[in-house]
Amino acid sequence: MDNVARALLIFALVATVFWVFTIVDCAVQPPTRHRGVSKPVWIAIVVLIPVLGGILWLTIGRVRRSAVLVYQAPDDDPDFLGSLGGITDQDERIRRLEEELAQLDSEDDDPRWQDPPVGGTPDPGPTPRTDGDDDSRGQRGAVN
Repeated sequence: MDNVARALLIFALVATVFWVFTIVDCAVQPPTRHRGVSKPVWIAIVVLIPVLGGILWLTIGRVRRSAVLVYQAPDDDPDFLGSLGGITDQDERIRRLEEELAQLDSEDDDPRWQDPPVGGTPDPGPTPRTDGDDDSRGQRGAVN
């Protein structure tokens, strides 16, 4: 009888360690490594069904790290590639840019935006002051 009690105690200890391990393992895994149901449901299964829940988690619910696809670059990720606009979006963007460039070119040809002709009326410049305080050279307050 003593051997049976000792075996049951060892089995209970191993089952408890296994149960705690599977709860922690299920809780720390990222959601991408859970198969079947969501992470909270797996935690509930493992907690409520101690040994059997842990066995189910390790055999069915957990995805091995090597099975998880790791994308190295954006062009390797099909979700990223799917989110990019199609060729029609790029063509539409190019067409709009070409229209804007053509409009800018037509503004360069518009006479309103050009410099006045070379033979036009010259700018008279600033008008000289004719106060009584100026000398003949236009300097103010100069003494003769």
